[in-house]
Amino acid sequence: MAKEHPLKPFYSVLVLAFACSALVALAAVGLSPYQETNRALDRQKNILAAAGMYQEGQSVEQQFSSIETKVIELATGTFVDENIIDPARFNQLTASLQDDTGKELDADTDIAGIRRQEKYSLVYLVKSGESVDKIVLPVRGKGLWSTMYGYVAVDGDLSTIRGVSFYEHGETPGLGGEIENKRWQQGWQEKQLYNDSGDLAVAVVKSGAQSNPENQDYRIDGLSGATITTKGVDNMMQFWFGSHGFKPFFEQIRNNGGFNG
Repeated sequence: MAKEHPLKPFYSVLVLAFACSALVALAAVGLSPYQETNRALDRQKNILAAAGMYQEGQSVEQQFSSIETKVIELATGTFVDENIIDPARFNQLTASLQDDTGKELDADTDIAGIRRQEKYSLVYLVKSGESVDKIVLPVRGKGLWSTMYGYVAVDGDLSTIRGVSFYEHGETPGLGGEIENKRWQQGWQEKQLYNDSGDLAVAVVKSGAQSNPENQDYRIDGLSGATITTKGVDNMMQFWFGSHGFKPFFEQIRNNGGFNG
């Protein structure tokens, strides 16, 4: 009887590994459209949640129909024509990595720890008929272990926070992971981004920290036992609602008489 080649077991394992890899690759390619659809629905759900509009058990797409998606240029705060950038196809994270649509941030500017920033941003206008009731804005920033992604809903006065929603992160469960806790998120409602002089005044402070009563409208209680995550959320707010984020957009709208002026 012929002796079995000593490399035959190796070849068998190699063929099996190749076949399994091919199956996994085919499954990943085949499921990719469904995964992207689910991610898009999850983003819409979180935008609705930040705006206080999400209703459990109802179609997310139907609820989202009253929200208009637009693209703005962050540096100038102006809307971008949909023929130039299609909001339905624009990916901010991909844009941030490209030289023509993104830029590298220096250490002094990059307080949110995102390294690169897109030159354009999606904004979501919550409308009642032709009137804009509030806007929902995407934010992100570095926490303890991860980049945290969320949305902040702002009233038509461009200062009053209506709600927040954090939907993707890798923070510690029970500590920094509590950014997903609805009770904590409720503490953001009615807080003010800017003071009467128009200066950015909002701050996420250490849990239980004492502050002057006159500052309470601008102070959001941080997460107990999650100092670094709390600081990360505060840095995120300082960056995205400052001059490198959405402040030029707010100023542009105010200079034009407001959304409904």
